[in-house]
Amino acid sequence: MIDMRIKHMFFDRPRIVAALERTKRKALSRGGAFIRQAAKTSIRKRKGSAPPGKPPHSHEGSLRRLILFGYDQRTDSVVVGPVGFKKSTAPNVLEFGGTTVITRRVKGRLVRQRVKIAARPYMSPALEKEKPKLPKAWANSVRGGP
Repeated sequence: MIDMRIKHMFFDRPRIVAALERTKRKALSRGGAFIRQAAKTSIRKRKGSAPPGKPPHSHEGSLRRLILFGYDQRTDSVVVGPVGFKKSTAPNVLEFGGTTVITRRVKGRLVRQRVKIAARPYMSPALEKEKPKLPKAWANSVRGGP
């Protein structure tokens, strides 16, 4: 009869779990950064409106500047998109289309007008463009050694 008992494991479980957590955070953050950069570069500085179905044009730069990403530890995911538009639905309306109220100056007076905006997606095409590259963010991400 053979009796075997293992008193010590050959690996340090908490250390491995911590390394995997760091690796996961890094890979997810790298993917978020790729998607953010693709979305920002798709928005070009041009005069006039972009054609429907194409990314919106940037006139003063706030949409491009406010596309950010962040790792959410609670949900173990990355969130990418425009932030900081108080009381504005502009980023959502540009991405998906819809109606919004715009303010124009007509003969020196400010006039509010409800308009329908065709979709000019910029986030979903960025995700689709970067999706094939996302598995590479995980490749070789865990290295041996202390």
